[in-house]
Amino acid sequence: MTLGRTVDWGFLEERFGEVYTDDPGRPPLPTRLMAGLAILKHTYDLSDEVLCERWVENPYYQYFCGEEFFQHRLVFDRSSLTRWRNRMGEERLAALIQESLSVATRTKAIKPSELSRVIVDTTVQPKNVTFPTDAKLLNRAREKLVRLAKLHAVPLRQSYARVGKFALIQHQRYAHAKQFKRANRALKKLRTYLGRVIRDIGRKIEGDSGLEGMFAQLLLLARHVREQQQRQRGPKVYSLHAPEVECIGKGKAHRPYEFGVKVSVATTLKHCKGGQFVTHVKALPGNPYDGHTLETVIPDMEALVGNTIARILADKGYRGHNAPPDYKFRVFLSGQKRGVTPKIRRELRRRAAVEPVIGHLKAEHRMGRNYLWFRQGDAANAVLAAAGYNFRRLIRWLSILLRQILTALFPGLSFNPV
Repeated sequence: MTLGRTVDWGFLEERFGEVYTDDPGRPPLPTRLMAGLAILKHTYDLSDEVLCERWVENPYYQYFCGEEFFQHRLVFDRSSLTRWRNRMGEERLAALIQESLSVATRTKAIKPSELSRVIVDTTVQPKNVTFPTDAKLLNRAREKLVRLAKLHAVPLRQSYARVGKFALIQHQRYAHAKQFKRANRALKKLRTYLGRVIRDIGRKIEGDSGLEGMFAQLLLLARHVREQQQRQRGPKVYSLHAPEVECIGKGKAHRPYEFGVKVSVATTLKHCKGGQFVTHVKALPGNPYDGHTLETVIPDMEALVGNTIARILADKGYRGHNAPPDYKFRVFLSGQKRGVTPKIRRELRRRAAVEPVIGHLKAEHRMGRNYLWFRQGDAANAVLAAAGYNFRRLIRWLSILLRQILTALFPGLSFNPV
């Protein structure tokens, strides 16, 4: 309740209200309701369905979202959350991070000067996809084409449903037994079945512009899957329902390759009174080199926090960075010797403080697996995860303040934070 009264909902209404118009039609849902739902979802790591269930039964959730009286049924539809996220986009959703830092400043959980020194690092936000293999992709592409052909009444010579499934099972068993010649023969069968279905559909829909438009995207993906090789250069398809997924290797022994999008995360250098706050998050499609991300990250961060960045600490992955000219000598890397004073050397020991923040973002705020579609979903999920993390720190900070007030009023009693 205290957090609901502290947040400047007028600022959020001004930022989010830019996308609405006064045209005739159904009026939009209140901004406080939708913004509050987005905050609650990523603060407590809830799916859209579970969030709706808890909102109906929890009066605190309803008060936080602006309800004056207890509602016994949903005043919105679950799909409204999806449409609202898509309409806002990454740029406007960043206002939630901005407001969380503003609330932290007003409640003295963080000092404005502490926002000028930050730690920057990158991580991978995995997409909700299965681990890709050539056999699974080939079989899945064939299944999707056969299903779409059946939906549009396109007759096929053969669907290869039975033999395709059997070839997939054979490949997996041979590969597990390390009988790779036999596994490659089963893989060749799967590639042949997919090629036959692609050519059959191409002949059947030739000249029909409507059907060609229906099959265009899936046929393009299927051809890409069929033609791509194991060690080829350039982009590859790792998932048919999320073709934007990229393969990223971060050098982890337990997870050599991750499939998703690279994300830049920035936190305060100092451990503030309210905790380690996230000051900036940005999805970086295309798997860019870490050092080449500072050119866009630094201006975005300054616009978000409303402060000039005085010092940036990063790991050795940022060597050869492309920071703007005014910031060339404000970026310090792990192991750097030149220009490092004793104070900066002490600060560099805190560079690893960003790692547990990334761990919390993934484990508790829905960055560990992104369920939102397309590149817009990648960007929105990263921003919302950071906002949820900051609001979780604020709830903890306000509970500590409440305990101190109650302890001062009632010295004989002991109170523990929620």
